[in-house]
Amino acid sequence: MTQTLAFGLTILKSRIHGKGCFTAILFRQNQQIAEYVGERITLAEAERRRNISGQQCICDVDAEWAIDGSRGGNGTQYVNHSCEPNSDLIVLSGQRFHYALRDITPGEEITTEYLYELGLEGTGCNCQTGSCLEVINRAGITGESARQSARR
Repeated sequence: MTQTLAFGLTILKSRIHGKGCFTAILFRQNQQIAEYVGERITLAEAERRRNISGQQCICDVDAEWAIDGSRGGNGTQYVNHSCEPNSDLIVLSGQRFHYALRDITPGEEITTEYLYELGLEGTGCNCQTGSCLEVINRAGITGESARQSARR
């Protein structure tokens, strides 16, 4: 199956997990990197697929819809989790977009902080950053709150 990658992205082996999404160009802070694309499915179908073993590339959009990046994705489905992410995944008008949190140089892996919708609570983290919590989305808390609770 041939996959069309979003502009400026490449897929390579990742030290974090399996394959990773890497930059082929410079992305400046606050610049849109790419839209997370794939098959648009209902949340009920997303839950059904999440219960099937194997790697998941499903991202919730809202209370009704999700996107399965493993079907028709553009490379963004390979963005791995990091406790010190360089991109943020936000929803705009029912679509999900990756934006650079800081300048991301060519050859750098794009990472984001996974949220609860991926169903990964308690999954071991392998980002190897200085502030790694060692568990994705510890106790359902994200961002700075998770880092603060981990230090307690």
